[in-house]
Amino acid sequence: MAAADAELDPDGERIAKYLARAGIASRREAEKLIEQGIVTVDGKVLTTPAFKVKDGMDIRVDGARVRSKEPPRVWRYHKPSGLVTTHKDPQGRPTVFDAVGGRLPRVISVGRLDLTTEGLLLLTNDGALARQLELPANAWVRRYRIRAYGKTDQAALDDLAKGVTIEGVAYKPIKAKLDQVKGGNVWITASITEGKNREIRKVMEHLGLTVNRLIRTAFGPFQLGGLEEDGIEEIPAKQLKEQLGARASETLGL
Repeated sequence: MAAADAELDPDGERIAKYLARAGIASRREAEKLIEQGIVTVDGKVLTTPAFKVKDGMDIRVDGARVRSKEPPRVWRYHKPSGLVTTHKDPQGRPTVFDAVGGRLPRVISVGRLDLTTEGLLLLTNDGALARQLELPANAWVRRYRIRAYGKTDQAALDDLAKGVTIEGVAYKPIKAKLDQVKGGNVWITASITEGKNREIRKVMEHLGLTVNRLIRTAFGPFQLGGLEEDGIEEIPAKQLKEQLGARASETLGL
């Protein structure tokens, strides 16, 4: 057992939480970094996620020192199509984090957007805050603009408000409005509260539509607005506090 592993006591903050709050990775991803043997404490390789960090320790990930935690911050990012929402892509595709590198400190995303999905993606330097924003209990609405090839009508879209089950997967009620028919395409505005994997695309396919453009315009109270493609704008701490409530804000150190 490494010496660093032996220092397990009730004091301090668990290493995975420490790394998450430092904006290095989510807690689950932090545990994977430990498994890979690239997390060190005072020069010794860490082998357990149960380790607790104390003040003054030299924590490093892949040789880079983890600085003391900064105040939680969140940015709105207008993700272009063609970027994957991951720190490292096995296929070598460009990532969101490549795109914002040099413009932001190390950040993680609040949820994900598919490769070809555009629009609002929230980025934060705090893993605990990311989890808070993702909580299903918030039931925050994700709103999308959809361009899809095919034909449908408002009556078919209204049926989605009852919820729909596709290939054994139950999707919660979706509010959808037919905005425009243009050539062979329709434009639809849809709001969901769950955000299951490729939910919008699968539900549209169920209606006989093929999505060829998908833009997220809102995540809860946070709007894409007029933010230009690849643009970044920080959300004021005051607005975060107002949306999360006093209790959550205090817990997160906002």
